[in-house]
Amino acid sequence: MSARILAVDDSASVRMTTTIALSNAGYQVTEAVDGQDGLNKICNGAFDLVVTDLNMPNMNGLEMIEAVRKLPSQAGLPMIFLTTESDGALKARAKQAGATGWMTKPFDPERLVTIVRKVLGK
Repeated sequence: MSARILAVDDSASVRMTTTIALSNAGYQVTEAVDGQDGLNKICNGAFDLVVTDLNMPNMNGLEMIEAVRKLPSQAGLPMIFLTTESDGALKARAKQAGATGWMTKPFDPERLVTIVRKVLGK
């Protein structure tokens, strides 16, 4: 069974690029349009990894990660930021909130797959 990944981004084109890259690598990908949608899907589904944007309406990626980390059943869920932001203070805050990794956009789909494989150990 392939790993299940949740791709959270308010940009349809980024979600599509992420989904294509990860699906072509054999992963099952579910999409969410913002942090609130992502949180709802995490609460109602089972995922092996989350790839999320930072800046989104309704609930940003950092708020989503903080909310997910409060769920005992999701304590170890790996979460990777995929964002245009590269500020060191934001990265530190994300790590403190429980982010597993950070990639900046624009991104190389092959590098994303490599990072996902490394994080999942698959």
